[in-house]
Amino acid sequence: MKKIMMRIIGKQASDGDQDQMEFVTEGELAERNGALYLIYEESEISGMPGCKTRLKIKDNYISMKRLGTKTIPAGTEMVFEPGKVFTGPYDTPYGSFEMEVATKEVINELTAEGTGRVRIDYKMSLKGLVESHNLLCIEML
Repeated sequence: MKKIMMRIIGKQASDGDQDQMEFVTEGELAERNGALYLIYEESEISGMPGCKTRLKIKDNYISMKRLGTKTIPAGTEMVFEPGKVFTGPYDTPYGSFEMEVATKEVINELTAEGTGRVRIDYKMSLKGLVESHNLLCIEML
């Protein structure tokens, strides 16, 4: 595992409202079986301090797995692949919700040396609660 610094920018738009969060954090980067793995801890800004996020990145396919803690029992897994829809549970400290993720675009410019960026443009629906358009960008510093 290689230690890296990254900037994480998340944008969310729903019902005319727009939110943006941005933070810089240390993470780890590894390459295995042709895929890059990016691991980092969430911050207070994301609303999930102490939770770990792991991205598996290969070409234009990204899977994201978030693991909770004892105090924040949140966990979820999402798959981002352009033109495809992923469904599954979205676990939060407030309960589990049925989630649907429709990926519009994945830009993967990340290198095994720890340079570049990853950008995901997707729509997410938590059944009965909210629908949003999201952008997630992770830039290596």
